[in-house]
Amino acid sequence: MSIQLEIVTPHGKVYDETVDSVVMPTTTGEVGIMPGHIPLLTELQAGEIAVSKSGGVDHLAVSKGFAQCIGDKVSILAENAISEDDIDEAEVAEAIARAQEALKNAKEMSEEEIALMETTVQYASIQQLLKKKK
Repeated sequence: MSIQLEIVTPHGKVYDETVDSVVMPTTTGEVGIMPGHIPLLTELQAGEIAVSKSGGVDHLAVSKGFAQCIGDKVSILAENAISEDDIDEAEVAEAIARAQEALKNAKEMSEEEIALMETTVQYASIQQLLKKKK
């Protein structure tokens, strides 16, 4: 048995494949999904998604979002998601530097802008950690 995993961001579909299992970071801890899982709707926190298929494991970095499991389909809607192979370490380092520089001027920023910069740093840091694990 297998499950269909679909990961979608505002920029488009990032992942759409048949897999054996999925482990994802939720706000209450990591959740593993296998075929026949009970229906589930959960909030994701930024972190790493591990996808098992054909004896191998794919890793993706994901920002906050939501996941829904119904039947043998898992749908993830996240602000950002990227596969380990697509991560550009130089681009990630630049994004972190820009966001950290912007946060130094936090007194001049709105709460929404500060939250966006913090989310950017968190998502970029996850990408760095994922890339270093390889």
